[in-house]
Amino acid sequence: MQIVVILVLMVAAPVAAIVIQGATTGGSLIALAGTWFVFFFGLRLLIAGFHQLAKPDFTAKTIFRITDPNAAKIVSELGFGNIAIGALGVLTLFNANWIVPAAIVMAIFYALAGGKHVMNAQRTASENWAMGSDVWAALVLAGWLVVVWMER
Repeated sequence: MQIVVILVLMVAAPVAAIVIQGATTGGSLIALAGTWFVFFFGLRLLIAGFHQLAKPDFTAKTIFRITDPNAAKIVSELGFGNIAIGALGVLTLFNANWIVPAAIVMAIFYALAGGKHVMNAQRTASENWAMGSDVWAALVLAGWLVVVWMER
């Protein structure tokens, strides 16, 4: 299920939304990419955050391989951060002025999280998916920010 959610939120849904909105209402490809990648990458963080609050042991055991029950406290804190950053991304649909700031925050977060996963040579399969999606999001958002910056 984790793989399906990642693929849908990180690739299929944003690409579909860009294509559908581009075909129906038009608009700049760069603007559409920012709108939909920031929204769906934020939605992924929001869902992950709520999942970490509801089932902190899942993240502790399957991604970090920590079996200590006290790890739930730390995973819950991670969940709070994911919810906060994810909410910012989702709320950009209501205020387009937040897209660039949200993209900056998410690019930094995803890059740091992805980098931490990369440094772990003994990753689980779940951590590999988390790493791949984190690195993907960081690259997409950073690339988009560079294009936006160069257009100014």
